[in-house]
Amino acid sequence: MTDVTINSTICGFVHHVHGKMQGKNIVIDIESDCEKIKKMSHMEIPMDQTFDIKDNYVISKAQEMKCSSNCLVPCGILHVCRIEMGTLSQSLARKSGNISIDFK
Repeated sequence: MTDVTINSTICGFVHHVHGKMQGKNIVIDIESDCEKIKKMSHMEIPMDQTFDIKDNYVISKAQEMKCSSNCLVPCGILHVCRIEMGTLSQSLARKSGNISIDFK
């Protein structure tokens, strides 16, 4: 299981994302106070629909929920998926620590 916290300081929400590989899907559960993101919880994401940005299950769900284009949650979910699939090392992700956008 992979657990991440996404701090969306621009919108003021903190999201806790939990992912677990089940067969050929990654099951994503999200704890959040954001109503849009709550509706994305308990997604069963097919592995083969996470690689391309255009035909991407997570991005499509974010569009359905009318998430802002600057929402960090879809990107965070995709990182969880990659860790669960083994295409991103969990130890490397932990070693790297936070991912951030620093506004100057």
